[in-house]
Amino acid sequence: MAIATSGISPSEFLHRPASAFGKPVCRLGLASGMENTLTADDIHFALDRGVNFLNWPCYREDSFSPTIGELGPRRDDVIVCVQFEARTAVDAADELRSLLASLKSDYVDVLTFYYVEAMDEWQELLAPDGALAYCRSAQRDGVVRRLGLTTHQRPLAAEIARSGMLDLLMIRYNAAHRGAEQEIFPVTDPLAMPVIAYTALRWGALLRPTPDDPPGFQAPAAPAWYRFVLQCPSVTVTMTAPRNRRELEENLTVLDATGPLSQAEYERLADHGRRVRRHAGNFP
Repeated sequence: MAIATSGISPSEFLHRPASAFGKPVCRLGLASGMENTLTADDIHFALDRGVNFLNWPCYREDSFSPTIGELGPRRDDVIVCVQFEARTAVDAADELRSLLASLKSDYVDVLTFYYVEAMDEWQELLAPDGALAYCRSAQRDGVVRRLGLTTHQRPLAAEIARSGMLDLLMIRYNAAHRGAEQEIFPVTDPLAMPVIAYTALRWGALLRPTPDDPPGFQAPAAPAWYRFVLQCPSVTVTMTAPRNRRELEENLTVLDATGPLSQAEYERLADHGRRVRRHAGNFP
């Protein structure tokens, strides 16, 4: 599936209006990663560059939650997304109370049920004593603004999107994993459902060569792969999870883009994505 490059203005390429999350959003978001060593100064550096979507798994102890908790008036301009592990209402009450305390906030912008990978997990959330009913009550009270789901399972994600029970999806999408173009986006686009994409680098594999690379080919650096994901208008936000300040500064050069990739460059990246898919392991 080729992604059209014409008719997309720079502002549409890098930003979305308030309809998706209740406030305008920069399409490059900053996430806490497993090897994250970012400091509060690094996070503020990203915010100063225009990033305003912060993704924090609430079980992770790092600089994200204390930095968010000290944003002050700036908090109103930032979209805070948390991954939520609770499956029951009892656990959801405890977890939500804890994460709000960590964030020093009386609300969270986006809460996604974390890595729901099977239908029985979704059914557990749906049960009378499940976490979904509790979180929807919290949403009615304004404590949670948007509810979503994080998953690798595209058919499951599409089915849940059709149910109308959630506001958004967080899914894997990159040049080596493009199944969402057939299985997710045809569902979410008509619903105007926001989609947050993760693993734009395919765990770093897109940065490395493959045995099938043409002569002289050099795998592009990380910013190219974030731009590849952003080329898809169905993606509302793509996450970057740099390990350190150097990677953060490199990835934020995406924000210097004045528009989409050329079709030729997009196809060059897509070709490498197909090669990586063949050689980098068996992931759907």
